[in-house]
Amino acid sequence: MSSKQPSVVVLGAGLTGMSASYHLQSMGIGHRLLERAPQPGGLAITVEQSGFRFDRTGHLLHLRDPAMRSLATAWLGNEWLSIERRSMIWSHGAYTRYPFQANTLGLPAKVAYECIVGFVHALRQPHAQAPTDFEQYCLQHFGDGFSKHFMIPYNSRLWGVHPREITAEWCSRFVPLPTLEEVIAGAVGLAGPEMGYNASFLYPRKGIGALTSALAKAVGPVECGKELVALDPQRKRLTLQDGEQIDYDVLISTIPLDHLLARTEGIAEPIRQAASKLRCSSLHYLDVALDVPSAHPFHWVYVPEQRYPFYRVGVYSNFSKEMAPEGKACMYIELADRQPPILESLVPDVAAGLVEMGFIDQPNQVLFAEHRTIEHAYVIFDHAYYASVDSVHGFLKDQDILSTGRYGGWNYSSMEDALLFGQAAAHWARKSLP
Repeated sequence: MSSKQPSVVVLGAGLTGMSASYHLQSMGIGHRLLERAPQPGGLAITVEQSGFRFDRTGHLLHLRDPAMRSLATAWLGNEWLSIERRSMIWSHGAYTRYPFQANTLGLPAKVAYECIVGFVHALRQPHAQAPTDFEQYCLQHFGDGFSKHFMIPYNSRLWGVHPREITAEWCSRFVPLPTLEEVIAGAVGLAGPEMGYNASFLYPRKGIGALTSALAKAVGPVECGKELVALDPQRKRLTLQDGEQIDYDVLISTIPLDHLLARTEGIAEPIRQAASKLRCSSLHYLDVALDVPSAHPFHWVYVPEQRYPFYRVGVYSNFSKEMAPEGKACMYIELADRQPPILESLVPDVAAGLVEMGFIDQPNQVLFAEHRTIEHAYVIFDHAYYASVDSVHGFLKDQDILSTGRYGGWNYSSMEDALLFGQAAAHWARKSLP
């Protein structure tokens, strides 16, 4: 039997879904908030093991919108820290400041020379056409040296595909573009202000899960264990795994877009073709506990070189000392290989890398390493991306369905964006109700 009340349904109780629910509630709009997992939070959760706390890799609050900052800090109360970023790059056996393309001090002289000369040549080179892929974008804006030593190898490891497969449109907000003056200053050690959108951030004292736990309390009932198995957009009806059917007038979906489409009935062939072109990479990573404090104060480190099994190393306990027992540390290690790891051989390689990078003195200071997976990690902005996403979202909106959030919207975005997506979705739902 189907239920008709209420007229708005929100699928997914991650940040976007709970934000949508919060704002719908503040507008007095009845709705149901459904979550497949046993608990709300999506990827913004914290798990505890043997006295250590682990997030799902680095989840940090870069809050630039004043109203959203006020809301987030109100949800958290006094249990948050304001942090200035400490991030570095480890390459050629040396640490350099972030971003690599503005900080060559500390690199071997030949590498620094290649980077700076290549940057100057790129500035002088006229470009009649805009870059058609991210590899061309890097070469045009940073030159051969910076592209060779960081931009191309690092982004290949991050995205899981070569940058020539990716368009350049996504990166304007997330990839700092230094001036010639900034590149020269970074080469001679004249440290300027931190660059990039994430130069400062807020972080809950006991992990990012504190934010979603607080938000779950603010939105009221979250119906967990409610997994979508079928969506009939013509009848505006959801079917859940437990057999319940729910009729709706307006649907806000924050579950991964490919999952939503796979469960949607009656999709025309052109839309199915567009949906088949949506690409996303998964991520395997390790949560690592150390028997000693981290020897470095860094929050995270980018690692472009292929000889390491990881492309980024982060230290939860450098975000907040409450993430690990006193005198110990906890980290996340993001792995470049998209295949499930063989821990017996991987963990010794990771420990050796951490010794080489100076985080620990000897491999036996690793207490344990837990393998975890994020199925949807990075949406791939390939050359079919924009046409495919536009077709799919157009179809869904015509059916009074808004798919939004990082994976519902199929984009690359921050935690603040997720909260703002939810707010916008609530306003859309109010306008779309009959």
